Amino acid sequence: MNPRRLWAVARKEALHIRRDPRSLILAVGIPMLMLLAFGYALTLDVDRVPFVVWDQCRSVESREFVARFTATRYFAFRGTVARYAELEEAIDSRAAMLGLVIPPEFAAHLAASRSVGVQAVVDGSDSNTAGLVLGYTQAVATGFNAQLALDQVRRATGTAPVQALDLRTRVWFNADLASRNFIVPGIMAVIMGLIAALLTSLTIAREWERGTMEQLISTPVRAPELVLGKLLPYTVIGLANMVIAVLMAVFLFDVPLRGSVVLLFFVGALFVVGTLAQGLLISTLARQQLLASQIAMISTFLPAFLLSGFAFAIANMPVPVQAITFVVPARYFVALVKGIFLRGVGLETLWDDAVFLALFAFVVIGISIRKTRKRLD
Repeated sequence: MNPRRLWAVARKEALHIRRDPRSLILAVGIPMLMLLAFGYALTLDVDRVPFVVWDQCRSVESREFVARFTATRYFAFRGTVARYAELEEAIDSRAAMLGLVIPPEFAAHLAASRSVGVQAVVDGSDSNTAGLVLGYTQAVATGFNAQLALDQVRRATGTAPVQALDLRTRVWFNADLASRNFIVPGIMAVIMGLIAALLTSLTIAREWERGTMEQLISTPVRAPELVLGKLLPYTVIGLANMVIAVLMAVFLFDVPLRGSVVLLFFVGALFVVGTLAQGLLISTLARQQLLASQIAMISTFLPAFLLSGFAFAIANMPVPVQAITFVVPARYFVALVKGIFLRGVGLETLWDDAVFLALFAFVVIGISIRKTRKRLD
């Protein structure tokens, strides 16, 4: 490999980028806009669930029960209704997601230490959210029952009973359980993989469409020099996007960066080079810019979003789909980024993910060189 020829190819590609400032602006601006959109719009937190109440008892006890819901950040009181039809209308119109029906005998049964039924109607059109709302509702009801039992024992014995189990919970790495703390690092892998593959998916195809590939074939430039020379300028752009994404995550979204910054950029460089090489391979095989860009988007964005563990837990996927995730590089980069950002762990824990990214980059670059050599011979 001749370093001068490699540098000449890299300089030629850099000139193409500089002469098209709009593409350069999009290459840097689109990741920022996507990170802003996903960071602010995509959330898995279920807070302020709107609910209405049909209180047929209108007693102090029923008001105390409703106050249990309004005292938490998980529910937002939207008022009372006078009949069941109004409760149905509130849920049908999405003005409320939860409806509580308190019977007339609520206070009387509690005073007599008898069980009383309270109906909780939940909008199940969104099954995941409905499951969380049911869990919140059951937790409030359990707390209310525990308080009633405690009051009954105190009235009977004059002393409060000692709890046999004192459960003390502690959440590591994300104490506030804020979904953006794991969404933002995860979406970095999706965005960087997509943009990197799109950038290089047009390079070789552009040469074929413009008729300049024949000129490159006639030069002494070899396949490794052509492939690596075209990768160099886009690697710089990819790392610049990485810097911007990390700065936005830390200073804009307040995501804690507990691990090594050097390690983060090292594994980021491996992922960027691998996805850039993937886009270059697509460009080599497709020879058409439109087709290459479409293949690059399908082969990077969808697997990264669906199969990387960023949005959906891999353990909950069917076994055949879990097997497919092992060949998705974004799976390993998501694990690395989350481990470095949130857990603060190093290569002693994440070495296998880093090794896969290195192997992926090496293999894809090798295949790209081999396929390009066939075009140049």
